[in-house]
Order: sequence, then C-alpha cells, then structure tokens
Amino acid sequence: MTFPLFHRPGTIVFLDDDPDYLEMLALVLPRHWHVKLFLRPAEAIHYLQQEPPFWEADAWNQQQIIEHWRAGKPLLPQVLGYWSKYTERYALTRVVVVDFSMPGMDGLAVLAELVEWPGSRVLLTGQADEQVAVRAFNRGLIDQFIPKQTPEISRRLVESVEHLLATPHARHAQTWRVTLNPGQNALLRQPSVARDLAAFTGKRWVEHVVIGEPFGVLGMDAAGAVSWLQLETGDGLRGLAEVADAEGVPPAALADIEAGRVLADVELRQALGAKGCDLVPAFRIGEEGQLLGAAFAVDAEHAPDPANSYSRWLARQEKRRVQD
Repeated sequence: MTFPLFHRPGTIVFLDDDPDYLEMLALVLPRHWHVKLFLRPAEAIHYLQQEPPFWEADAWNQQQIIEHWRAGKPLLPQVLGYWSKYTERYALTRVVVVDFSMPGMDGLAVLAELVEWPGSRVLLTGQADEQVAVRAFNRGLIDQFIPKQTPEISRRLVESVEHLLATPHARHAQTWRVTLNPGQNALLRQPSVARDLAAFTGKRWVEHVVIGEPFGVLGMDAAGAVSWLQLETGDGLRGLAEVADAEGVPPAALADIEAGRVLADVELRQALGAKGCDLVPAFRIGEEGQLLGAAFAVDAEHAPDPANSYSRWLARQEKRRVQD
C-alpha cells in the first residue's frame, strides 16, 4: 500500500564530519523539519540508540487504541486523545542521513550499530564509495544513497528525505490495517486512489490516520486544526441517506446524498457524541469512480489543544546547531 494509513512528522538526524556542511544544512533544510545535526559518530549513535524504547511505548499506545476499539470504543475520539496527550511522538527520528567517509568510523559502521532503531537510512557517498553504497542498498542495509557530487545536492537530499517521510511505516500499517475491511483495503491499494489521497492529505495536514469505522481519514494541520475526510462507496450512499434521514435531513438533501452529490458527517458526529449533521459537496477519488470523499471540519471542542500542535511543539525545540 503506497498511501500511508498512519503518518506524522518526525525528527531527521544528519551525521557528517564536515562542520561547514552541517552549518549549511541548518540554513537550507525546510523550516518545518525538526533537525538534529551531529559531527561525531559516537554522539549520533548514542542519540539514536536511546529511541527504541520510546518507539515501543508509542506503538503500545497505538495498539491500545485498537484493542479498545475491538472492545467497542469508537476510534475517532481515541485518536484525538492520542494526538492530544503524546506530543513527544514528534521527537522520534524518522530518517537518519549519514556520510560514508568519516575518520575512524565509516557511515555503514555507524548504521550497523543501530540494529534496533526502526527508522529510514540514507548514506551520502563520495565518488569512490558508490559501489559500496550499491552493495549496501542491495543488501537492504540502507534505504537510499546519494552521491555528494550530485548536482543540486541539497534539493536532491530534501526530495529523498521527503520521499522517505511519506513512505508507509510497516509496523504502523500493520497496526491500523485491521480497522479496514477487505473492500476498503482493496480501494486504498488502487494506485489512482492512493495518488489522490496523498495529494489531498499532503496539502492540508502534517498528520493523519486512516480508519474503517467510519471509513475515512482523520487529519491535523501544523496549527492543530483537525478535519475529517469522509470516504464513501456508491454502495454505501443509501445507508448514509437513511442515517441522515433519522437526523432530520430534508428529502431534497437525501436525494443528493443518494446521488453522490453531497455527503453527510453523521457518523463522525455520532462517534464524537454530537448531534445533527452537515452536508458537504462530494468529489471523486481515483480514476475508477468507486470512491467519493467530502471534507468536514472537526469542532475545536473535540480537537486537541492547539498548544500541543506540531508548530507549537517545533517552536519549543532548541534552535538548529551542530552537536559538538
């Protein structure tokens, strides 16, 4: 599955023995990234080796949501509670970028020390090191390698890291896939559906979770505003209209729901313990025409405190500097 069921920001670690290069990275890397810059392998290794227990604790928190859902507790308020409580999830390192040629300890030796660390790995190489990088990539020791002599190296580096940040994490996918039925899973695997969902979420949110009950994507932007992308198939429109009818939606609007012109957020409101419903124009997702979507704002009373948003968390972190 190319569209991640679970996505969030994370830290990016860079290790290079050239302080001038690291200082340049501090200036040119996207400001919405949380970046840690290391000059010495031992410090970078120590920093990343501390993380696996926190990754495990975070995975346990997610699994608890699933277990409570299996026991009958709605998913949506649980996800909102998770976002509200566990802001240090942003500190977990998603990608490490390591220079291969360093005195005393090369980049592959550094990565070999990170057996239990579960993030993505990028190796920067000189021209003489490219065959080493190819062999490492083929053995699955690294996720990407980038020759330092690549034209516009900074742009290439940013593109590579962005790609890895957008790549589904296998463990997260396994955790959240269980909320989807086989038909929902099949829809999300369609390349055009995955493409359209990635375009929609990438423009609006820094964090999202896909769930199956109700079917949709819950997302949060950097400022902490939460919205819901409701997903419906043509087969589900009649049922949605029946639920909307019970909420007092007039007949003309019910006809629009059944025709797929609008969707109603009844299931969202029910999961959050709210009454009534809103109607929003629907749009097609994917080329096959099997899936409709409509975006609804989640009221601030149900959303996490904006003080715990990603932008506020990022503003509280220390300024970028080379760790010496």
